[in-house]
Amino acid sequence: MTRYLLKRLAGAALVLLVLSALVYGLFYLLPGDPARLACGERCNPRQIAQVREQLGLNDGVFTQYLHFLQGLVTGRDYSTGTGVTHCDAPCLGLSYQNDQQVTRLLLERLPATASLALGAMVIWLVIGVGTGLLSALRRGGLTERTLTVLTLAGTGTPVFILGLLMLMVVCAYLQWLPFPSYVPLGEDPEQWAWNMLLPWLTLGFFESAKYARMTRSSTLETLAEDHIRTFRAYGVGERAVVTRHALRGAVPPVIALSALDLGTMFGGAVLTESLFGIPGLGKTLIDSVRHIDLPVVVGVVLLMGAAVVVANVVADLLYALADRRVALT
Repeated sequence: MTRYLLKRLAGAALVLLVLSALVYGLFYLLPGDPARLACGERCNPRQIAQVREQLGLNDGVFTQYLHFLQGLVTGRDYSTGTGVTHCDAPCLGLSYQNDQQVTRLLLERLPATASLALGAMVIWLVIGVGTGLLSALRRGGLTERTLTVLTLAGTGTPVFILGLLMLMVVCAYLQWLPFPSYVPLGEDPEQWAWNMLLPWLTLGFFESAKYARMTRSSTLETLAEDHIRTFRAYGVGERAVVTRHALRGAVPPVIALSALDLGTMFGGAVLTESLFGIPGLGKTLIDSVRHIDLPVVVGVVLLMGAAVVVANVVADLLYALADRRVALT
């Protein structure tokens, strides 16, 4: 297992290095003026020249990238025109639109995205795994057909349509809940939970469809194996067969996919955050693109990619723990 872990960490480090090169090249080395984009539309030529000097864009391409990596690993000093400010590692640059460090800005927005992702994960696991297991155990009956229709509906409905329906039905028509308005967890935990309920249900129901299909297929495949038939032939109860043996075959892929989806959600559930006004990473990305805040766009994209890479490593490790044969390959 240790060897497998080291191999996956080394692969992740290499992928992160390549990712940083691609992100830097995509935003800073392609045709265009990164200084103008970073400074904003209202900057005059003197301010643009100052930003170009601060970002080190007058240096060679390789030197620029080394400074970018240095900021990620050890931090970096930036000239502000009247002095020098230090950006602690991992330094993702300075936002000239918000007049603050990008890393600090993203850390302020990260709790909102984290609360959305973790709450939605609980819902999609409960609904998805429960629906898939029930569908597999009631194969061929009305229950399976009903759940299959609901699963297909969840798969085919875009998340923003589902969110709008939730708002119209729950908030406007039934008036069970007020329209969501994000409240930080530290200010009022009860209001935070009530205002996050609809976003959790929207994202959780949308993601639960694929978990239902995966759980159903994995459970049916496990129930058809020879050792399951042997247990039944020896008189082992159906509940014990399902809970002790059949679920073991369904759990590993669900665990791996959950870790990967959680990493993707940490990267930013753009549509859900924009729809419900949650000030997370996804909404930050949309706002930064709208205001042409290049350093923040680069920081969010790099953070999203890093979250997916880390999630892949976690998913592989969880899968290996659930099925030790994976670590031996």
